[in-house]
Amino acid sequence: MTAVLDDPSSDTVAPEAEVQDALGSWPARACAFVIDVLLGVAVVATMALLALTAPQRGWLWWVFTATAALTVVLMAINRWLLPTMTGWSLGRGLVGIRVVRRDGAAVGVTGLLVRDVAHLADTAALFIGWLWPLWDKRRRTFADLLLRTEVRSVARPEQDMRRPVAVALLAATVLCAAGAGLGYLAVYQTNQSVDETRQQIATEGPRMVEQMLSYSVESIDDDFARAQGLATDSYREQLTAQQEAVRKAGPTSNEYWAVSSAVLSASKDQAAMLLALQGQRGTDAKDLKFITATVRADFQKSSDGKWRVASLTVLKSPQMQGAGQ
Repeated sequence: MTAVLDDPSSDTVAPEAEVQDALGSWPARACAFVIDVLLGVAVVATMALLALTAPQRGWLWWVFTATAALTVVLMAINRWLLPTMTGWSLGRGLVGIRVVRRDGAAVGVTGLLVRDVAHLADTAALFIGWLWPLWDKRRRTFADLLLRTEVRSVARPEQDMRRPVAVALLAATVLCAAGAGLGYLAVYQTNQSVDETRQQIATEGPRMVEQMLSYSVESIDDDFARAQGLATDSYREQLTAQQEAVRKAGPTSNEYWAVSSAVLSASKDQAAMLLALQGQRGTDAKDLKFITATVRADFQKSSDGKWRVASLTVLKSPQMQGAGQ
C-alpha cells in the first residue's frame, strides 16, 4: 500500500505575504486623500478667507459661508457615509483601496470618523505619522495603529470612478475661481465705496458741522431747523435738547468755520472726521469773542443717500478770546 501525503511545498505563498501584497500602497493612499480631503479643504479655506474680506452678514458673506458649510457636509458624506453604503469614497474607489479592520471586517461610519480624528496624531508628530506607512510592514499610519485598521488593495468598483472624480475636481476648481472673482469684485467695490465716502466727507463734512454749530439771533428758528435737518434721527433728539438749553440761556449769535479737518475712518455708510474750528460769538462788533474748539463728527448715510451727522463730540472745549476776557 502506498500512502499519498500532502506536499507542504504546495502552499507557495505564506499568509503574511498574501496580506503584504494586498496592502494599499502609499501613493494610492495619498492620491485618495487628495481627492477625498484636500479638494474639499481647498474650497473651504478659500471660502473662509473670502468670508473674512466680505462685508459681515452681507449677501456675499452668506454665499461664502453657505458654500463652505455645504462643502464640509459633502466631504463628510463622501468620507464616512458612502464607504458604508457603497463600499467606496471617490478617491479610494478611483485607486482601488479600502479601509478595513485587521481581520478584514468592514469599518462603520463611527470607525471611519474616529480614524480621521485620530489622523491628528499623524499631523501633530510633524507629519511623520503620514509617512509611517513607507516603512511599516503593514503600511499603517499612527491612526491605523491606534484603531487597529489598515488599508488594503481591492478590485475597483464596476462603475468608472474617473468621471465622478473629474466632476468633483471641476466643481472645486470652479467654486474656488468663482469665489475668488466675487471676492475681488467685493473688495474692489468696497475700496471704491470707501474712497467715495472719504471724498464726500472731506468736502461736505466741514460745511455740515459749520452749519450745525452756527446760528444768529435774528434767524435762530431757521438756523436750528437747518441743523436738525442735518442730524440723523437718533441724534436729532439730543441736538434739539441742546438747542432748547441755548434758548433758555438767552441766545447770542455764533459763527464757526473749519480751519482744518481730517477723515479718521470711512466705510460705505459711515465715517468719522476730526475738525479744528474757529469762530466768533456775539452780536455787537465791539464785543465779539473769538472761539477755538476741536470736535469729532460722526456721519451716517441715510436711506435717501445723503449724509447726516450722527454725533458731535467736543474734544477740546471752546476757548474764547476778545472783549471781556
